[in-house]
Amino acid sequence: MANETYVTIIGRLTGDAELRYTPSGAGVANFTVASNARMFDKNSNEWKNKPTTFWRCAAWNQGEKQRLAENVCDALKKGDSVIVRGEIESREYTTKEGAKRTVMELRVETIGKDLRRHQPAANNVQGQNASQGGGWGGNPPAAQEDPWGAPATSNTGGGWGNGPGNEPPF
Repeated sequence: MANETYVTIIGRLTGDAELRYTPSGAGVANFTVASNARMFDKNSNEWKNKPTTFWRCAAWNQGEKQRLAENVCDALKKGDSVIVRGEIESREYTTKEGAKRTVMELRVETIGKDLRRHQPAANNVQGQNASQGGGWGGNPPAAQEDPWGAPATSNTGGGWGNGPGNEPPF
């Protein structure tokens, strides 16, 4: 398609995503992302928040094997910091009173947690491997077991790049 307007939004979910299905069985997750832009005020020499922008988003399942809508509902919850990329679409509808309305929403292509602002889960892996020593979240191996923890050797022989005729060790 031509003339799409894609944007990337960084913000927080204002609520849990709502999963719905069309009569044909296509899944869609609807949610809202609140985004706060900041600007530097030269007069006061400090950062100031601009007004919050609320983005209504729709994540559709794309194809038979892609489950974007379900994955959004399973992986994200209210307050999560997210990065969303999608296409801005306008949609028109008529209210019960007969008034015509136009809304702008983001058709989500990709979404993920913003790990710069994300808090670790309470049931993380840290401490589970402590008795085994090493592994994710466990105790680091002792210095004698860690080949990368040894101090660098001198430049007098062996090693990588220690002479004009030396070849890499592979």
